[in-house]
Amino acid sequence: MRKIILIVAVALTMFAFKSDKNAYMLFDAKGKECHYAKMLEQSKDADVVLFGEQHDNPINHWLEQELTKDLFEAKKDNLVLGAEMFEADDQIVVNEYLSGSLTEKTFKDECKLWTNFPSDYKPLLDFAKKNKLRFIATNIPRRYANMVYTRGLEKLDSIDKEATRWIAPLPIAYDKTLKCYADIFAAAKGHGGENLPKSQAVKDATMAYFILKNLSAGQTFIHYNGSYHTDNHQGIVWYLKQVKPDLKIVTIGSTEQDSVEDLTKENEGLGDFILVTPTSMSKSYRP
Repeated sequence: MRKIILIVAVALTMFAFKSDKNAYMLFDAKGKECHYAKMLEQSKDADVVLFGEQHDNPINHWLEQELTKDLFEAKKDNLVLGAEMFEADDQIVVNEYLSGSLTEKTFKDECKLWTNFPSDYKPLLDFAKKNKLRFIATNIPRRYANMVYTRGLEKLDSIDKEATRWIAPLPIAYDKTLKCYADIFAAAKGHGGENLPKSQAVKDATMAYFILKNLSAGQTFIHYNGSYHTDNHQGIVWYLKQVKPDLKIVTIGSTEQDSVEDLTKENEGLGDFILVTPTSMSKSYRP
């Protein structure tokens, strides 16, 4: 009788577990479930941590903040923050805000901020401000990315020499066979030609450039970017490796699935760690 009761108890426990509504799950590159502690430990040993987010996903933004806080506990002032969401020509404004020279209102008036800045990126910037950490604006100014989209990479050769300091050194390498760019070209069905993926590549190259420019030995640089900029260890990763092949990089990819219990085959290898949230997850903002 006791054996029957035990079996029933185990079955009920398994049923209860299966009926849980998980807000997220973490997997390794091979699709094996893993724990946050493992991701944190590997991140502590990395030169660069590339956190690939879904821009409108609140769980992604929450975990970015948690990982940043925990990395700071380990690295202290050897932690550097940076983000796609800030353009390189706004670095002075970012620095002035971090130093307390600007009011929040002036900062918002002067900096080109994303719609979801208050809820999703201001907490990261304010964390850097509170703890006297550097926060690097890594992205190419959008006017130059748009220039590449409309006129090609070659057009960058004609811009003011002063403006080139906000872009990766020219000429910028481009490998159209990389999956990240081939997929963009295919999805657009030729609209924009090769200039569309090239406009993505110039962002990746510039973000990689400013990461390396602001990274010193013994430091860890945590960078927040759209997951597609680092998925499958391409994009930013490819450009970082062109300059420093031995760089220790940890990538965190993110995706949404109807069920988060198991990683789908197509999402394996998305990153060293893959953050999965339900497709039904509420959004932090609407574009």
